[in-house]
Amino acid sequence: MKYKGLRLWSMIAVLSLLAAGGTLGSLEKQNKIIRNVPTTHQVVAFTFDDGPHPGTTPELLKVLREKGVKATFFILGRNAEVYGDLLRQVVAEGHELANHGYSHQFLHQISMEEYLAEVERNEKILAQVGVKPVFFRPPGGGYNDLLVSKLQERGYTTIMWTVDTRDWSRPSVSQVVKVASANLKPGNIFLFHDGQDKMPTPQAVSLLIDQFRAQGYQFVTVSELLQYYEVRH
Repeated sequence: MKYKGLRLWSMIAVLSLLAAGGTLGSLEKQNKIIRNVPTTHQVVAFTFDDGPHPGTTPELLKVLREKGVKATFFILGRNAEVYGDLLRQVVAEGHELANHGYSHQFLHQISMEEYLAEVERNEKILAQVGVKPVFFRPPGGGYNDLLVSKLQERGYTTIMWTVDTRDWSRPSVSQVVKVASANLKPGNIFLFHDGQDKMPTPQAVSLLIDQFRAQGYQFVTVSELLQYYEVRH
């Protein structure tokens, strides 16, 4: 591959950073979280929160399968317990699973001990399908330095997003496409949802895949996106 040497060197730098206790993405040193990955390569990651759910996940998986795209699903433990067959389907189709807590509790609503218990509870659910997640996305995007540190101790990197498509509010398909298209840049992480009924997400994602590909972009999982990290001075 054209960029194989560069990507290998970049991945070595990434692993060295992680070994030293650092994190990636835009390298926000104060917060130690990932919102995007600095890269000149035309790659982006589509991520989906709150699923699985029978109202959206099956249609979404069909779109991704037909388009040949792999994505990262931030699984909500409560839904995974109820819809175990869907969870197994996500895994079987080669997508990446990450932790989104158990019941979508916000950090300010419960104690740190209770919050981490939710993380652990979801870990056990994901372990039942042979997955040990290494990424965590806090429900509602709420976090503080202590939470990020506690998650690092458990082997997690905290993943946020670059672009919130706000599909959870059930806007029109065209509105989701408009928001995402206006924010297309190399290394961006797009936030979608698949945890509710009657969402515009599958249709919007189908259109976006075609649009982005027409502009030369490729779609990768979050872990793959990290391999495109480029050190900038």
